[in-house]
Formats: sequence, structure tokens, C-alpha cells
Amino acid sequence: MTQPKHSVDDLVTLMQRLREPETGCPWDLKQTYTSITPSTLEEAYEVVDAIETGDFDHLKEELGDLLFQVIFYAQLGAEEARFDFATIASDLVAKLIRRHPHVFPAGTLESRVSDASARNETDIRARWEQLKQQERVSKGKERALADIPMNLAALSRAQKLQKRAANMGFDWPDIHGPLAKVEEALAEVRAALVSGDIDEVAEVIGDLIFAAVNVSRHAKVDAESALRRGSHKFEQRFNYVESRLQEAGSSLELATLEQMDLLWDAAKKNEKKLTKE
Repeated sequence: MTQPKHSVDDLVTLMQRLREPETGCPWDLKQTYTSITPSTLEEAYEVVDAIETGDFDHLKEELGDLLFQVIFYAQLGAEEARFDFATIASDLVAKLIRRHPHVFPAGTLESRVSDASARNETDIRARWEQLKQQERVSKGKERALADIPMNLAALSRAQKLQKRAANMGFDWPDIHGPLAKVEEALAEVRAALVSGDIDEVAEVIGDLIFAAVNVSRHAKVDAESALRRGSHKFEQRFNYVESRLQEAGSSLELATLEQMDLLWDAAKKNEKKLTKE
């Protein structure tokens, strides 16, 4: 049997049915903005994971799960007469038209530029930041860093803070400045460790990580993605160590550090071999 094709309107209707007080789903009826935020974060990370692992067949499903989160918030907003999915979409379209005058010169969805070749990416970025700053001021958020969410992933928030400050002219001229700050922060970590002051150690380690994010930004590398990549590499190597130990009739608990180090080096060599192949 062929699966029927559904629309976004069907999804909105489904959400309304799930929240119907008399006949809806008990679990969905209990949810609030706050209670579903952990699911929103989880679904967003699952989308990113599907992209980074190249699982594009699974990506469609994950994007659907993330869209459902938006639909859920829209239903909660509609029940409180705050907003609904239609107003969310409408406001988004209006904002994106406003922020893309190089595509919609008359400020309408139908308008088009007469000379597309005249667009300059540097000018476009500068104009984008200028428009965003104007929007912040109109919302009463005059400080340059005012609207950067506190609950962003720490690396992402650090990079966003640095980028925003850089757009205001507060930045190193090149990557050598951030690299020097990494070396300076590393020296401070060593000194703090000698002092034994845990609070100071935590503070200077934060400075070190923040400086490393600045290096990443200047290198045009997303720090969050880079760390996920590094964590994945660690995981793969550690799994290799564990597998080789099990094949030898041993385990992580029984192996010595020297044995694990040797297998770790073997894992790195195996990576290079696979890369060449």
C-alpha cells in the first residue's frame, strides 16, 4: 500500500489533535516550552550527526523530528494566543527578505536584482551585520553581545562572541595574536597547577580553551565541529585498542598502560594506512 503524501498543514493538524484536551495524547498534553527543550537540543544534534557521518538517508527523518519540535512550540504559542506556525513562517520570510537586500532590492519576495554580477560578498556580510545590529537596537538590545544565548554549546558561544566582537572591530589582525594568547594561557595553566588553587586552575583553563577557539575562528574552522571531529577520532582509536585487547583474550581492565599505549600507536598507524588506501 502506497503511503499517502502529507503536507505541512497536515502536520499542524496532527499537532492540534495531539494536544486536544479530551482526545489527545496524555504525554503531549503534559508538555510545556521548558519540558521539550531537551528534546529540541537532542534532535538538532542528531541532524548534525547525520550530516557529519554522511547518513543522508537518515537525515530526512532527523530533519522531520526537528521540524516537529518547531510545530510543537507553534501549537503551544497558538494555545496561548501568542503566535502560531503561520506567523512564525511569515515573520521568518519578512526577516530574511529584510536581511537580503542584494537579492530582494525592493523589500518584496517578488523583487529581483537587475545585475547579479555586482554583488560583493564582503559588502553583503557587512550589510548583514549592520541590519542585525539595527534589529537588536529595535528590540532594546543595544549592546553588541546582548542577544547571544547563554545556553549555546560553550564552544559555539565562545566563537559567536568572538565573531560579534570582531565585526565591531575588536579583533587580532591575523592568527599570530590568537596563537600567542594560547601560549600565554598555557603558561598560566602551568603556574596555576603549581599553586594548587582549583578555582584559578578552572579559570585559566577556560582562558586557554577560549584562546584556542579564537585560533580556530581565525583559521576559518568551526570550533564545535573541530572538537566533535577530534572526539570522534579519540573514540575510534580507543575502540581499536579495546578490540585488539579482546582479540588477545585481555581487556581494558587487565591491560597495562604500556600495552594500551602501544595499541594506541598502532591505531594511529592504521588510520594513516587507511587514508593512503
